[in-house]
Amino acid sequence: MSMNETKLKLFKKLIEAKLSELTQEDTLGRESQSVVTLDQQSVGRLSRMDALQSQAMAKAQQGRRDILAQRLRAALARLDSGDFGECEDCGEWIAPKRLEFDPAATKCISCASG
Repeated sequence: MSMNETKLKLFKKLIEAKLSELTQEDTLGRESQSVVTLDQQSVGRLSRMDALQSQAMAKAQQGRRDILAQRLRAALARLDSGDFGECEDCGEWIAPKRLEFDPAATKCISCASG
């Protein structure tokens, strides 16, 4: 049982909206990833450590956003090829509720948890 055209269009809009959100978050996160100035005259040691930690967290968040964006672009490619919603392991259809939660999912719940 494949998905109907209307449902596929809804998933495409959902994926594109999530990609747009990631792009906006990327723009906001770039400032947090900027080089930390280590001028001891203007910033104390603890403040510099704080800034370095914030920078590291921003870079980690950027890495997670990059991976999610890659998964979402792959989901769009599956939509275009007609493979969207089909489990890559067993070939069964992934539950629509699962895809609503994570449109980049490539496995049904049975295969993902087994």
